[in-house]
Amino acid sequence: MLEQMIQMAGWIVLQTAILLLLAPLVQGLIKKSKARLQSRIGPSILQPSYDIIKYLKKDAVISDKASWLTRVAPYIAFTAVITAGLLVPTFIVNAPLGVAGDIIMVIYLLGLARFFTALAALDAGSSFGGMGSSREMALGAIIEPAFLLALFTVCLLSGTTKLGQIVQVMSGKEWALIDPSYALAFLAMFIVVIAETGRIPVDNPDTHLELTMIHEGMLLEYSGRYLGLMLWAAEIKQLIMLNLFISAFLPWGMALDWSSIGAGAAIFIYGLKLALLGILLAVIETAYAKMRLYKVPKLLAASMALSVLAVIMRVVM
Repeated sequence: MLEQMIQMAGWIVLQTAILLLLAPLVQGLIKKSKARLQSRIGPSILQPSYDIIKYLKKDAVISDKASWLTRVAPYIAFTAVITAGLLVPTFIVNAPLGVAGDIIMVIYLLGLARFFTALAALDAGSSFGGMGSSREMALGAIIEPAFLLALFTVCLLSGTTKLGQIVQVMSGKEWALIDPSYALAFLAMFIVVIAETGRIPVDNPDTHLELTMIHEGMLLEYSGRYLGLMLWAAEIKQLIMLNLFISAFLPWGMALDWSSIGAGAAIFIYGLKLALLGILLAVIETAYAKMRLYKVPKLLAASMALSVLAVIMRVVM
């Protein structure tokens, strides 16, 4: 029993380190790939890590109108996404906290981070913060149903909502990608990943125009270590969304245990999947312009429609 507890603790520490260290690298890879596709040199892959370290070293400037919520929200958001990340597998079939929650728990933890981020943006009394919060919550009301329905299709295929069991079942179904319902859910989930990570064409993470911001608009009142925590939480959330996409739709090549013989190959395959998805996001950002704000709900509604069709097709078939 003691040995199992020690192993579990080590597993939690390992996955937490993966989330903390790998999230800025994935962000750096996307920015570097986007720059190269645009014939620019671009920043180093390590630049997001340097930025976070720089912000964490600085003191924060807080508005006189802000309450305790502004100071507490970054820690709540950061803790929520880290906890959600421990529920999602990486290169191992079962997540460290997989026994404590399932897909629904992950979605609610990410929703908790969104809720407190939006509240904190409203707390300072900034007009741009309120604009970003209203946009984030309005789009979140469309994203979350599409998110749930896309994953629910995979749950119907595997017969469970536990991510570890979903990976085990789906990894044994090489034919799944040619299943029509699975293909529709695949497309719907990919749109959700783009929307939840705030990337083009839904949002532009590199913009400095307040009138076009969604997620970045909620962070305008933050500085110093609070801004560093918020940016780090956003990058970890991006990694979690990619991990969810890999676990539900590209589960092949994952190891059964972190100490197993195939763990080394599983780490390589996991890194390759992340790199390919990051490059794909960079290609999409280079090929498409940001959509006008009033057109974004139509794209998310299309994702929801694809998810509904996938569920109906799965039930009928």
